[in-house]
Amino acid sequence: MKARFLLAPLALLSLWMFTTPTIAAEATNSAPLSVESYGSLPFLSQFDLSPDGQRLAYVQNQHGQLTLVIYDLNTKQTDYVVQSDNLKVFFDGYEWANNHTLLVHVRDVRGEWGLSYNITRLMTYDVTGERKLELTVKQREGERVAQFQDDIISILPDDPDHVLMAIDYELAGQPGVYKVDIYSNSREQVQRNTPYVIDWIADRQGKVRIAAGRDETTYFYDLMKDDSTRERLFEYEVFSPDAVHVKGFGKDPNILYFTALHEGKDALFQMDLTTRERQLVYADGKYDVAGNLLYSDQTGDVAGFVTANVKDSRVYWDPNFQKLQKALAKAIPDAYNAVIDMSQDGNKYLLYSESAEDSGSYFIGDRKAGQLVYIGSRYPDVTPEKMHNKHKLTYKARDGLELEAYLTLPADFKKGAAAPTIVLPHGGPMSRDDDSFDYWSQYFAEQGYIVFQPNFRGSVGYGYDFAMAAMQKWGQEMQDDLQDAAHYLVDNQYTDGKHTCIVGASYGGYAALMGVAKYPQDFKCAASFGGVSDLAYLVSQARFFTNADVVRKQFGRDADKLDAASPVTYAKQINRPVLLIHGSDDNVVSVKHSKYMDSALESADKDVQFIELEYGDHYLSNQQHRLKTLAAIKSFLDKNLH
Repeated sequence: MKARFLLAPLALLSLWMFTTPTIAAEATNSAPLSVESYGSLPFLSQFDLSPDGQRLAYVQNQHGQLTLVIYDLNTKQTDYVVQSDNLKVFFDGYEWANNHTLLVHVRDVRGEWGLSYNITRLMTYDVTGERKLELTVKQREGERVAQFQDDIISILPDDPDHVLMAIDYELAGQPGVYKVDIYSNSREQVQRNTPYVIDWIADRQGKVRIAAGRDETTYFYDLMKDDSTRERLFEYEVFSPDAVHVKGFGKDPNILYFTALHEGKDALFQMDLTTRERQLVYADGKYDVAGNLLYSDQTGDVAGFVTANVKDSRVYWDPNFQKLQKALAKAIPDAYNAVIDMSQDGNKYLLYSESAEDSGSYFIGDRKAGQLVYIGSRYPDVTPEKMHNKHKLTYKARDGLELEAYLTLPADFKKGAAAPTIVLPHGGPMSRDDDSFDYWSQYFAEQGYIVFQPNFRGSVGYGYDFAMAAMQKWGQEMQDDLQDAAHYLVDNQYTDGKHTCIVGASYGGYAALMGVAKYPQDFKCAASFGGVSDLAYLVSQARFFTNADVVRKQFGRDADKLDAASPVTYAKQINRPVLLIHGSDDNVVSVKHSKYMDSALESADKDVQFIELEYGDHYLSNQQHRLKTLAAIKSFLDKNLH
């Protein structure tokens, strides 16, 4: 695996931290930006400070080659850790093990029996030592080859040379826990694998405390006791209202944080493990509370948590963080400001800021010096003049249910005109759109299209009942919500109903295909990236994976109902142009879904175009695939909506 990475130094911008990026479109603000400006992978991303605040790690994009870089803030020296084009080998993130060593998560895609799946590994990069990107833990002779070998469950706080990892060396899908020396490859098992346990959770002191598992469709969390026995903490059936999601421990190893339903919405709770008493920490009457805990390295305790639908998506109860967040709001007003990392002493910090005029920028702050220094932008070409603001609004479905949506308008939009329009349902479907920058809506608005992103029923964030509307309901009311979205745009004079196409990826691709099957009078064409076309095939393929019972519960097993909700069933009656794009190595939705749909439409002599992206995945991780997809969709829309 190591040989696949290109480790030669790159000609990076030597003083990027203290310079403003060159704006390619500066002289031609009246002309639309190219697909590269919006569709390229972010120029800068994934910033992280070493614990002592002396080194900065980040990912830089050079023409589609992503390079993980370490920059020494004192010496100004740069180390190039790993490079990938996200085609055959990916790096999926990293973390500081200590002040001079990165642990890098890498992944590649394998194929077997017509199925694609991921293989993950963890690699060590020591800036000051001799270990330059080597496997953190190595396979032993005669040992089972574990599929996933990068699951870190604890960066041991008092042992900078070791981490705890969950790895399934003994039985597939049932990991044990190992204390791994990140420099010597040696490891010691500290917790044997256990039937049905699929992951382990350690407390803040690095002690394994909770076994998380699944028995068919029943999930559970067990508390590990000092005598090595286990006591059941939570148990629930998948998709049930009893679901609990453990978020982590407090500084006190007997305080556990988790989310669970409270008055129909997920809320944050804490539990005292000695008494089993639970206490409500935070609830939102309108939205679910979701996200990760935020910790303070100064106190060692939970400082707050991340959740949508609040300012900056952060709720702090730590006074130190509250003070900093207030100061940042004053320094950069009317923006989403998120502290994404902080040095152990609390002095240096990294800030990510985004607003209606900023596609996303990074800053490094020094609290003692009172400085906030601009680092760079995720999308340097997208100047404030080229930002297309998203407008949050609500519309009503035919049954009276109120739905949220986001509307992005082109710069020259005039209400009442016959503007070309895209209804863009999100993937999942148990996901949601929000008001953050996304390259799809921004790019198409730049090209003159209205973009409408409905959070149809089945989306998450709006409570249990709303999300469960997706259960065995594909193609039904949640599909009708998209037709109602198209009607809303006509009724409110955004477009005339004769120039609307439905476009989407993953579930959104499925919804696009079903859109032209069910409502050809409302949608003049459909473009699907990585979309599902055959629900019966999707359910049948689940038998090869460990979550087969969960998939069957989500979709059901009635063949007639699955066929009735599958776009491929309606190929003969689809009379609108269809564009299909799919990655050949998509291991979430098999490329066979688009192949089957293409074949059925071709056999029925329909207007269809199919583009297969060689080695492409489900997420358009490769820059050339991303650019090709956006350009193809634009060409398709231009042909059919103008």
